Amino acid sequence: MANRVIVPKPRLSFWQIWNMSFGFLGIQFGFALQTGYASRILETFGADVGNISLFWLAAPLTGMIIQPIIGHYSDRTWNRLGRRRPYFLTGALLSGVALCFLPNSSGLAFLIPPIIVGAGMLMVMDASFNVAMEPFRALVADNLPDSQHNIGFSLQTCLIGVGAIVGSALPSVLVEWFHVPSVAAKGIVPDNLLYSFYFGGIVLVACIVWTVVKTKEYPPEVYATFHADEPEETVKKSGISEFIYDLKNMPKTMKQLGVVQFFSWFALFSMWVFTTPAIAAHVYNISAGDTSSKGFNEAGNWVGTMFSVYNAVSAIYALSLPWIVKHTNRKRTHAFSLAMGGIGLISIFFIHNHYLLLLPMVGVGLAWGSILAMPYAILSSSIPAKKIGIYMGLFNFFITFPQIVNSLTGSLIVKYVFNSQAIYGLVMAGVFMFLAAVSVLFVEDSNSINIIETGFEPEVKTIA
Repeated sequence: MANRVIVPKPRLSFWQIWNMSFGFLGIQFGFALQTGYASRILETFGADVGNISLFWLAAPLTGMIIQPIIGHYSDRTWNRLGRRRPYFLTGALLSGVALCFLPNSSGLAFLIPPIIVGAGMLMVMDASFNVAMEPFRALVADNLPDSQHNIGFSLQTCLIGVGAIVGSALPSVLVEWFHVPSVAAKGIVPDNLLYSFYFGGIVLVACIVWTVVKTKEYPPEVYATFHADEPEETVKKSGISEFIYDLKNMPKTMKQLGVVQFFSWFALFSMWVFTTPAIAAHVYNISAGDTSSKGFNEAGNWVGTMFSVYNAVSAIYALSLPWIVKHTNRKRTHAFSLAMGGIGLISIFFIHNHYLLLLPMVGVGLAWGSILAMPYAILSSSIPAKKIGIYMGLFNFFITFPQIVNSLTGSLIVKYVFNSQAIYGLVMAGVFMFLAAVSVLFVEDSNSINIIETGFEPEVKTIA
């Protein structure tokens, strides 16, 4: 066999990694508006708390279908924009449109009930977020050497946190600082939410464009030299047969991480869906069905503040993750973080002062920061480079499947087991966080990273 030149990927500077990840700030800005306020908007349009998680079902279903497809084709795409950039630019534009349309669903009430339009916009929004998110994860693994995966995903998580802080807090800021009305007629979304979603669409597109302009991708022939030691596929497959083959032959570590992700994202989905009705009833003593009073809107605004706190904690914590991992390991770091999230969620049950609700968000922030970084850092070291896109997309299955399960069962559990008391939905979320913390300890993480310490010039070697 002829000698093949193996060129290790050059290490990138902090600002190169920053620019490469900056688009995620915009994505998370929009995602924070969705997770923090979509339930409130759907309740405004008439959704019942006992059925509200069903309206979220469309979101993970679209993600389950779209992300593997985007991953598969982005592995094989190359045009003047690059390999991954065409996809997250398209996703950003579609997400921006959906963010503007969701709170305006009542404008089509003369044709279609607003709740139907709102649910449809929620589906379009999440599908667009998924088109944008998956290529970003793959871009980090594409451009960074293994030795920088931890810092790459951690910095990405930090920017996610910054975007989420602003997105979660913006509706309250508009009320407190600019006196934008936060109460509207029954069935109408208040102006502070309306303007927040408009601004979110603009920020999302602007941040993605920044990454597209400031980040370069390796051409196929250069990228191939970084992975010349990977074995060639003995059986050539295409289309659905290749998808099924990759699904059946996913690495063992990826399967084990799937269990962790199931418990983690079941918990997160419960939190996003039930926090607003839980806080409104448990802390603000708002009666069921009241979605237009000042008290309900104050509760909704405070939930946005709570979410901005956990995102702020996650942004700061993400920067410390590489240091913590260096002194422990990735599994212990992730297990500790998830356990803190479980404690935070369960403790909400014992709190009746809305200011004290910010304390549990510290634990949730530790969990969120780790969830957005550690599983991907572990995964990226266990999958072949030629399959990064498809496996990152398939990995999303372990995020969307628990959300689908929760959508189908969460509201029923709250309605019939917990007598429509949404606060117990948060306690349930805390229990699932603890299950995730235990399961991560059983993941095989070789952490076999070839660290290059000799600056930014790549070392060249050959194999026979």
